Formats: sequence, C-alpha cells, structure tokens
Amino acid sequence: MKSWPVASVLLLFSTVSKWIEDAEAREFTAKDIVQLHPSTTPHPGSFKCFTCQEARDNYECNRWAPDLYCPKETRYCYTLHVMDSGGNSLSVSKRCASLQECRFAGCAPLADNGQQVCSSCCEGNICNLWVPRNESNAIFSSTSPLRSSSSRLLPTMSTNSAIIIFISINLWTFSRD
Repeated sequence: MKSWPVASVLLLFSTVSKWIEDAEAREFTAKDIVQLHPSTTPHPGSFKCFTCQEARDNYECNRWAPDLYCPKETRYCYTLHVMDSGGNSLSVSKRCASLQECRFAGCAPLADNGQQVCSSCCEGNICNLWVPRNESNAIFSSTSPLRSSSSRLLPTMSTNSAIIIFISINLWTFSRD
C-alpha cells in the first residue's frame, strides 16, 4: 500500500518532464515524421508537404502541420523562412505548390534592419522537413528533370522577388481565413 503513492508521484514526474521536453524548442527530425505523420498514399502520385502559416519556428510548423494530401495541381513543397539579423527564425510558412509558385528560390534581405527571407521548393513526399537558412540550401530541388523551357522559370531571388513572395504568402494566409 505504501508503494502506490510513490508510483503515482513517479508517474506525475514523468508526465511533467515530458511536457517540459515538448515545450522546449528543438529541430524536427526524421523520427518525428514517423511518429506524427504516418502515411500510405491513397493513389499513385499523391504526396504530402508540411503545411503551416507563419509558425514561430520550424519545429512548431512541422509538429502541427495537418496530415493532408496536396491538391492534384501541385507537384512541389514550398517553404518560406523569415529570419532576424542573427539568423533566428521569425516566421516559417510551408505549403504545397505548383511549378509557377516555385519560380524564385534563394535568399534576399527583407528590411534595413537585417531581416532576411529565404525560400525553397522540393519534390517528394514531405520533403520540406528543413527550412532554408542561406543560399546553399535555399534551392529548388526536383527529382525529375525539368524541360529546358521550365528551367528558365527558376531565377535566383532578388529583393523585389522576396517582397513579392512575402506579400503573396500573406495574401495566401488572408485568403484562407
């Protein structure tokens, strides 16, 4: 009888410890995908992307991303990452995207205060696990070759492009509300 209260205290401590661990910021891993996003495709060619709107960081985006298949007219996963001058995340937005929406991949300054925006697109089931942080990973990655005419649609990002992308993601957010 005396061990029962000790077991209850240990169980409570274990539960509280798990809550604290879950509340701490950390990177999202492949293990998290398996635990949170188990998936079998309902038909050939279907895929999922992590999807969020202006999450505070990559972990929050991926953790709460809805487990939905992308529409048939999309083929890629798009990520927009806004950072402060120290490289810390201010906002992460991810969604399914068409080739047209993936035209600009790269990084550009967003404001005079050192903020930067990076965007990337990838092809494949939940391929947008990570966020672009610099020119080396703010890319368009495709598993299938693009036609030569399509490849001309993929210039690097300019400051004007970054502003256009930032405005369009905000319009997209507004239109979904």
